Amino acid sequence: MFGIPGQAPLTMTPAAVRQITKLMARDGRHGLKIGVKKGGCAGMEYTMDYVDAADPHDEVVEQDGARVMIAPMAQMFLFGTEIDYETSLLESGFKFRNPNVVDACGCGESIKFKDVDELQAERESQG
Repeated sequence: MFGIPGQAPLTMTPAAVRQITKLMARDGRHGLKIGVKKGGCAGMEYTMDYVDAADPHDEVVEQDGARVMIAPMAQMFLFGTEIDYETSLLESGFKFRNPNVVDACGCGESIKFKDVDELQAERESQG
């Protein structure tokens, strides 16, 4: 795990916990797997997929019945992130409040992270 011992790599708001547990129960899934991939106008995009089991290298975060797995390559980019679920008149969806993001596109779908060396230095200074 890439982070501080004893500290969860990410947190979920009560709204996110409700939505994730609802999805897990509805579809009989083990949880949601979160990752990042290259793409979008800012360079990176979040990914979310249902999973039936955790990969041995995934970081598993459980909070009040909600289970999220973080893909190994995404762990350093997602450390410190809060996941929320927001509903508005026009849209509903998961929102990521990520302290590692330095830029995002106008639609909020694409993000740019701090340099990998900068992220590693921050994690080492915290733990």
